[in-house]
Amino acid sequence: MTNPAQLITDMGNKARAAFLTLSGVTDAQKSTALISAARHLRAGAATILEANGRDMESARDRDLSDAMLDRLMIDESRLEAIAAAVENVAELPDPVGQIIDRSERPNGLMMERVRVPLGVIGIIYESRPNVTADAAALTLRSGNAVILRGGSEAIESNRAIFEAMTAGLAEEGLPENAIQLVQTTDRAAVGAMLKASGLIDIIIPRGGKSLVKRVQDEARVPVLAHLDGICHTYIGKDADQDKAIAIAVNAKMRRTGVCGAMETLLIDQDYPAPGPLLRALIDAGCEVRGDDMIMELDPRTVPADADDWNTEYLAPIVAAKMVRDMEEAVAHIAEHGSHHTDVIVTEDSAIADEFIRRADSAIVMHNASSQFADGGEFGLGAEIGISTGRLHARGPVALEGLTTYKWVVRGTGQVRP
Repeated sequence: MTNPAQLITDMGNKARAAFLTLSGVTDAQKSTALISAARHLRAGAATILEANGRDMESARDRDLSDAMLDRLMIDESRLEAIAAAVENVAELPDPVGQIIDRSERPNGLMMERVRVPLGVIGIIYESRPNVTADAAALTLRSGNAVILRGGSEAIESNRAIFEAMTAGLAEEGLPENAIQLVQTTDRAAVGAMLKASGLIDIIIPRGGKSLVKRVQDEARVPVLAHLDGICHTYIGKDADQDKAIAIAVNAKMRRTGVCGAMETLLIDQDYPAPGPLLRALIDAGCEVRGDDMIMELDPRTVPADADDWNTEYLAPIVAAKMVRDMEEAVAHIAEHGSHHTDVIVTEDSAIADEFIRRADSAIVMHNASSQFADGGEFGLGAEIGISTGRLHARGPVALEGLTTYKWVVRGTGQVRP
């Protein structure tokens, strides 16, 4: 059997060749191939669901958490959503070739910045088999080749989805090696990808904190990632009570295992109805870990400790704190947040604008649930992940985030004196 380092080298060389071929593929061809892939996903539903059933059975035997099981599970509605997301990407405008800006120099040279693909992308992810389809669709649509390495817990599901996607490419005559899946569960393959400088142009991890930290610590190629999703919702003193309850409950309880779920609730001490807000969360099945002022409002709350303000629970648990004002809320977010998604609920537009200016997060929201932190909800189609870094791309990373640019200079014979 090929050792992991040689496997990744071979896959990288194939991906590089496929990437060069994609540069000659038209926008219409890429779009048609993805529509074909979505058709194969639907046609292969029985095979994909059966494969996912095997993964789910194995995951239960391994006592994976409820949050992990939820991320892993595919049913008919989720599979339809996966196929629809691929179709949505097919319908998006192609970013490749777009002119970002253009200027003319005094000597008549025309300077253009033009969008181009990143190249070969390595994506390392856990649990969510939908990433196999989302990542394949986004990378292909943006002219990139991709090497996918999913978690061992989803190996059967990933293989079945991968086979459907590549069948769509083959049907339309596109290079199948534009999408490759690492078939081994040997963790050494991850290490080989992280060291594949010259073959892989960028690594995108999607998964738990330990995976992302390993990637960031060991990678010898650029990384686009977020480590934690410690998302805050600040209820301002002028918040509408009904909005505050609806937003807070949705932000925490709609899906507790997603990175956009609220993990900390900050309530202005002058907000007039904190009790009903806490009751609504607790009645919805959420454990509230609060400071002293929060605990006085409902006997069902439990005390928070110092670690709670820095914890991404991915579970029906929220840390809750009373703050003096927006200043303290912003300071708390700056100290304990992860620059992912932070929300203010208020009817005071001036306070909302100040919060938006000062919250140093990839996504800042006003009067909306943090669960909207998703590329599809942003109108970007499927997303490759959320980036909380400051370079290249920030927030939901979709087609545009998978491109860079090159300078194109057009002259009429100019020479430099």
